[in-house]
Amino acid sequence: MEDTSKKGLEGTGLQLPVNRHGNLKSASSDQKLLEFLRDIRVSKTPAVINYGASWCGVCSQILPAFCQLSNNFPKQSFIYADIDECPETTQHIRYTPTFHFYRDGERVDEMFGAGEERLHDRLWLHS
Repeated sequence: MEDTSKKGLEGTGLQLPVNRHGNLKSASSDQKLLEFLRDIRVSKTPAVINYGASWCGVCSQILPAFCQLSNNFPKQSFIYADIDECPETTQHIRYTPTFHFYRDGERVDEMFGAGEERLHDRLWLHS
């Protein structure tokens, strides 16, 4: 029988690259996502949040690249938030995947859809 208790990145069922810098986190609840958003505002560390869903094929295509890019940008925080696991805090998300970019505690950019090169360029721009 399949273990359905796994959430966040583990719950995707994908083979994802290992994060070597501890800067990749998974928000598996509304409370956890609120904590991450608070940390982003307080720390002012550049950050990106990937809003996706386990049932979203495009999300599954870009997620391995998102995880790999976390190794290329070790000073940036990378957060994956599954919209089904964070239903209250993600009500504003209308398209998956959606990426929100933060700098100095403020959201500065938004990207819809998958595109590894576009994602890399935005990360570089906001790092």
